[in-house]
Amino acid sequence: MAAPHNRPLTLRDVSEASGVSEMTVSRVLRNRGDVSDATRAKVLKAAKDLGYVPNKIAGALATSRVNLVAVIVPTLSNMVFPEVLMGVNEVLDNTDLQPVIGLTDYTPAKEERVLYEMLSWRPSGVIIAGLEHSDASRAMLKSAGIPVVEIMDTDGTPVDAMVGISHRRAGREMAEAVLDAGYRRIGFMGTKMPLDHRARKRFEGFTERLAKSGVEIEDRDFYLGGSALAKGRDMTKAMLERSPDLDFLYYSNDLIAAGGLLYLIDQGIDIPGRVGLAGFNGVELLQGLPRQLATMDACRKEIGRKAAEIVIRRLAEPDATERDSVTLAPTIAWGDTLKRTGR
Repeated sequence: MAAPHNRPLTLRDVSEASGVSEMTVSRVLRNRGDVSDATRAKVLKAAKDLGYVPNKIAGALATSRVNLVAVIVPTLSNMVFPEVLMGVNEVLDNTDLQPVIGLTDYTPAKEERVLYEMLSWRPSGVIIAGLEHSDASRAMLKSAGIPVVEIMDTDGTPVDAMVGISHRRAGREMAEAVLDAGYRRIGFMGTKMPLDHRARKRFEGFTERLAKSGVEIEDRDFYLGGSALAKGRDMTKAMLERSPDLDFLYYSNDLIAAGGLLYLIDQGIDIPGRVGLAGFNGVELLQGLPRQLATMDACRKEIGRKAAEIVIRRLAEPDATERDSVTLAPTIAWGDTLKRTGR
C-alpha cells in the first residue's frame, strides 16, 4: 500500500501494510513494549518498504510542517556545494523558510540516515543532490508528501522535480573542444569515482565523443579520496611518468586540475602547447593561479536559486501536477590551458 503523493504516510498506513494494530506499530517504532521478534520484523519491513518516517514533532498532527527546507549534499569541503547553498539561501531569505544542511559523503547508506532524520522533523521541502539514491531513500522521497527537488544533474528521471545540468553533455562538449584543438593523446583523472555519479557521467560523455572520432583515453586514474591540490600534483606526476606522450589531461574537478597545472609549471612543460589540461566547476577561488585553468561553469548558484524557487512555488500551489525540470547550460571557459582554434 502506498499513501497518496500529496500527504505523508501515517501509522495507519504501516498498520494496514503489516497487518497489526496502530498501537503495536507505535510500540515497535518507538522500541517500547513487549512485541514478538516476528511482529517487530514485519512492522519494520513494512515501514521501510513504504518509506515511512516517524514524526518527531511531539503532540503535532501528522500533517504538521516546520519552516525548514532540508538541503542534502555530499560535502562542504570544496566550493561547489557552498555556492549551491548560497543560491538556496538567497531565495529563502525572503521567506519564513530556513535551510538545514545534511552531508552524505557520497555514500548511499549515509544518505539514507541523513534523509531519515531530516524527514522525521517534517520539513516543508527537500533539496537533495543527485538523481541516484538507494531504494529506501527513493521510497522516503516519494512518500514525503512535500516538494522534493533533486539538484545538480538532469541525466535521469527525478522523483519529483530536478534542476541541474546534463553532465554527459558537459563531457561531450569538452571532448569536442579538445579534439578541435588538435589533442589526441589524452589522460583522465577523477576523484570520488564511481561514487560521484556526476563525474562518472561527464567521463562517459567525454569518452563517447572521443570514440566517435576514433580517439580513446590512453591513461586514467581514479582516486576515492576528496579533491586536493596535492593529490592533483601526485596523480599528474605519476600519470606522465607512466605515459609521457600524453598531450592533454582532463580532470573531474578544478582542484585536482589546479594541482596538475602547478606540477606542469614546476616541470617547465609548455602549456597548452606540449600539454593542455582542463578541469570542471569554474571555481572562482582558483583565478589567482599563474595560468587561468580551462574549465566549465556548473551553474552552481543558479541551481540553488532555481531549486528554492520551485519549493516555494510548490508550497504555494500544493495541487499543481506539472513536474518541474530545469536544465541549465554550462559554458567552457578556455583559460590559458586549452588551445583555441577555429572558435
